[in-house]
Amino acid sequence: MITKDKPKKATAKKEVKVKQEIRQLTPSEIVEELDKYIIGQQNAKKSVAIALRNRWRRQQVGEKMKDEIMPNNIIMIGPTGVGKTEIARRISKLANAPFIKVEASKFTEVGYVGRDVESMIRELTDLSVNIVKTHKMEEVEIKAMENAEERILDILLPPMKKSANGTDDEAASKDEKAEAAELNARTRVKLREQLRKGALDSRMIELDLSSDNFPMLQVLGPIGLEEMGINLNDMFGNMMPKKSKKRKLSIAEARKVLSQEESGKLIDMDAVIKEATDKVQNSGIVFIDEIDKVAGSNAKSQSPDVSREGVQRDLLPIVEGSTVITKYGPVVTDHILFIASGAFHSSKPSDLIPELQGRFPIRVELNSLGEDEFYKILTQPENALIKQYMAMFDTEGVKLTFQDEAIKEIARIAAQVNEQVENIGARRLHTILTTVLEDLLFEIPDKFKTKKIEITKEYVCKKLDLIVKDRDLSRYIL
Repeated sequence: MITKDKPKKATAKKEVKVKQEIRQLTPSEIVEELDKYIIGQQNAKKSVAIALRNRWRRQQVGEKMKDEIMPNNIIMIGPTGVGKTEIARRISKLANAPFIKVEASKFTEVGYVGRDVESMIRELTDLSVNIVKTHKMEEVEIKAMENAEERILDILLPPMKKSANGTDDEAASKDEKAEAAELNARTRVKLREQLRKGALDSRMIELDLSSDNFPMLQVLGPIGLEEMGINLNDMFGNMMPKKSKKRKLSIAEARKVLSQEESGKLIDMDAVIKEATDKVQNSGIVFIDEIDKVAGSNAKSQSPDVSREGVQRDLLPIVEGSTVITKYGPVVTDHILFIASGAFHSSKPSDLIPELQGRFPIRVELNSLGEDEFYKILTQPENALIKQYMAMFDTEGVKLTFQDEAIKEIARIAAQVNEQVENIGARRLHTILTTVLEDLLFEIPDKFKTKKIEITKEYVCKKLDLIVKDRDLSRYIL
């Protein structure tokens, strides 16, 4: 068992090492990581990198000064499809901290039916608890697997019951008992060996599993109990007896289920909750997308704008710093970093209420993307669209290649359509590439038998020229 678990310990140490390295990335290293997936937008990357590093810097400062250092919240302004949300997705992986992305348009003013703004902090806390719990379960994984193994062995070969009779038995019966105990121990050793080799994996056993979940209750009203931070399990769990249900599983499945159950028993949930809330309060990050949707125009004063302003007023105390009651206890938002983003097509950042503008001191404008940027987006990132399509064709045994001129033509047409129809940024490349490859994707593998396909400039023009012209005509006519 020990020899088998050594690699796991090594991997766990490696993972911890990697996490520590990620936590201490310098701003320039963070920008390098973002450059692998996002083209251009250096100002936005730089601001985000500094904000992430400042989280770590604050942790190193002395206790007195630590509480005085407030996060510099960021607001990113730029048209759709230029990389605002992609930056959020990538920093969530680099931050190694509780991170949540929410849509501002999903929230409603207190008093209206819908989600209130405090729910984002509750969700962030839930996420943090799950992250910390997973890490703690990984730490006790080896012990949990040993315990699970013992439980499986107890089912396969129940341990010998001690005699209830307290009277002295004869020497012969003592010898028989000792012999039976020794036989039981030898059989257990053999079964353990077979279990570790996987020889018994397909064998079915019956387990008694505890069902801790409280029966589902439907709460009628605008806000559920969970939204109010009330945990039904904690309220009624001690009043009602714990139920267990019998399930038939293969030993391979039983090992996973029992390991999970044993891990839960080995970790201290109070310590998990304390660490998780501390992580949220000191290194939590909330990304508020579509902030422009709650910015009302000054020219209008209808009720929807009043509701939007209400959402801003509700956001203000959360961003400024307040205490939110969650099911794990109170969470203080003073040092949570908030990053907001919006296209601001029909409104301006100055349409936000002045107090909220003041809580986002760093403003970054993202640039529109042109032909050159589209070419780089198609070729340079690790998850470039062209590389994705090549990988998908490869699953069918077809090697797909693009001539450089063909990629440039795709980029040129994408930029042209954005100028003439509607600027949706890099998302236009999805439309263009899908149209170019649609017939091939449909005909492979049964109708199209070629194993090598090269996309040329002529092929791209043939597929797109007519569509682009028709689209423009229909736009102008309609």
